[in-house]
Amino acid sequence: MSLNQIERAQGLRIRSTQDFAGGLFMILLAIGAYVFSWELPAGTLRQLGPGMLPKAFAAICGLLGLMLSLSALRYHGEKLAGWSWRGIFFALGGACLFGLTIRGFEFGPIRVPALGLMVAGPLLIFFSGLAADDRKLPELLIFAVAMSAACILLFKYALSLPIPLAPWLLGI
Repeated sequence: MSLNQIERAQGLRIRSTQDFAGGLFMILLAIGAYVFSWELPAGTLRQLGPGMLPKAFAAICGLLGLMLSLSALRYHGEKLAGWSWRGIFFALGGACLFGLTIRGFEFGPIRVPALGLMVAGPLLIFFSGLAADDRKLPELLIFAVAMSAACILLFKYALSLPIPLAPWLLGI
């Protein structure tokens, strides 16, 4: 019996459960992005509307998820493993920390002043970097400062976005 005959006899069998689950997750993410951007006008390619980017993201994400799921039927891969809760905590926690500190917030008696990109940027990168197993704190600190400087140059000066740098220090 040849290899092709064996594969045909096995039928549609998931050979890489991790890739299959990842593909399904990407498809669900695409459906969610498309549903939430449903009412936003996409515009045209000459005049982009607010819904163009989320709808394009949804289409690309869904297509890649479909390709990943289909490849899991053909190629052998890893089995579905447990979640890395540490990675999820630090990655999502870093994003939340950035969102709360860049412009500040008030929630009842809790008040955090706007710290700006000079503080929120390195805080995000350093906190998110704690998710890695092979991290070295001095390297992570240097990377956080360098990436934040690059983000300040790009977003504040090259793109002229109204992102506060350090309102507590510079007033901007």
